[in-house]
Amino acid sequence: MANENEKKDSGAADAASAAKAKADAKKATADAARAKAKKAKEESGQGVRIAAAGETKVSAANPSALEVFYKKSVVPALMKEFQYANPMEVPRITKVVINCAVKDAVANPKVLDSTLDEIMAITGQKPVLTRSRKAIAAFKVREGNAVGVMVTLRRARAYEFLDRLMNVALPRVRDFKGVNPKSFDGRGNYSLGLREQIIFPEINYDKVEKIKGMTITITTTAKNNEQARAVLREMGMPFRK
Repeated sequence: MANENEKKDSGAADAASAAKAKADAKKATADAARAKAKKAKEESGQGVRIAAAGETKVSAANPSALEVFYKKSVVPALMKEFQYANPMEVPRITKVVINCAVKDAVANPKVLDSTLDEIMAITGQKPVLTRSRKAIAAFKVREGNAVGVMVTLRRARAYEFLDRLMNVALPRVRDFKGVNPKSFDGRGNYSLGLREQIIFPEINYDKVEKIKGMTITITTTAKNNEQARAVLREMGMPFRK
């Protein structure tokens, strides 16, 4: 009887091991197929990397399409146009700042919760609250009151956001004719204002409580307006003609 029980236990163990090995092999095959499909999709140019809320799928090792285009096409074009001797002289994007002020936040600070979620969905990075620096009695604002949100994007995330802004969001603006080509400050910075956050596809219309605008400031290493305008134009910024 003891021998028979041992044989039964050994057979059950062998069957369990075989089933586990089969399941592991099946899982490995499925993972390999998914990885192969993902690689083929990215190589064919069909992979769209959109930043989810609180994260982004681009990095120095996995750059966005706009960053790759900048290095391969924009840099040679600007070196020829401005006669730069070194590629490092070519103006580049250093940061992108998105600022959203909410006037209703003075009376009801809870409205900032939805604004935080929307800006985080748009940029893929958690924003910070902006607070008033001084009290203004006429607007019933006290020093330190939260009046909006702000987020600063750098490196890969900045290029990824600009890619979606220029190629997806701005064309969705009603009666869009281009952005103002004169909104430079003379030090390589360009600012533009958006009236609605719903032009970004990451925003769910059903959850929008109120239409909000925002200001986007693009900071470059350009020394003057002409160089800054040239780098943004070559990257695809739709300036008004």
